[in-house]
Amino acid sequence: MTHASLSSPVSVARRRWLRGAGLALALPWWVSAVQAQPEAPEALIQRVAGEVFDAVKRDAAIRNGDLARITQLVDTLLMPHVNFERMTASAVGRFWRQATPEQRQRLQAEFKTLLVRTYAGALTQIRDQTLVVKPSRAAAGASEVVVRSEIRGRGEPIQLDYRLEQTPAGWKVYDLNVMGVWLVETYRTQFAQEINAKGIDGLIAALAERNRANAQRS
Repeated sequence: MTHASLSSPVSVARRRWLRGAGLALALPWWVSAVQAQPEAPEALIQRVAGEVFDAVKRDAAIRNGDLARITQLVDTLLMPHVNFERMTASAVGRFWRQATPEQRQRLQAEFKTLLVRTYAGALTQIRDQTLVVKPSRAAAGASEVVVRSEIRGRGEPIQLDYRLEQTPAGWKVYDLNVMGVWLVETYRTQFAQEINAKGIDGLIAALAERNRANAQRS
């Protein structure tokens, strides 16, 4: 038997060390690759909804309608997962291209305030409800999807669907359907009427006035 066919204890130990070292070097890359995998849209909606529901259930101020606390919750848990510029642009429609950068910023700010005040009441009603995401119908590799879900608890389930787009930063919501009515489509009709009558600045002024009126009533 030749020496070439034998493995000395030193060579065996060395190969084991090399394999172990190789695994150790490869492991951080593998873990990073797994962590870098984008979160599926259905999983994102389920996770964020769970975080929002849990936060409301823990916070009596939100359930009592504290607008500052509700806005903080929206900014912290919801807005990072929303393409709000696209949502606002879609609601403004073709007029968005005519708006200056300053007008676009003001439109987004007033539209966000309007939505927070409009839907704040729904958050105050959360008690034992949970959000259940329905099986996906999206084609593999789609860059835009609709995630369908229901809020279940006491009473009849409430349909709540989301339109999302895939971005370099992950999936982002850009439209919302509550009980069969898409939010962007609804506001697009209202905004177009205002812009046709008074221009983009007229729409901004109308939104600001509506937000002031809502603030006085709350």
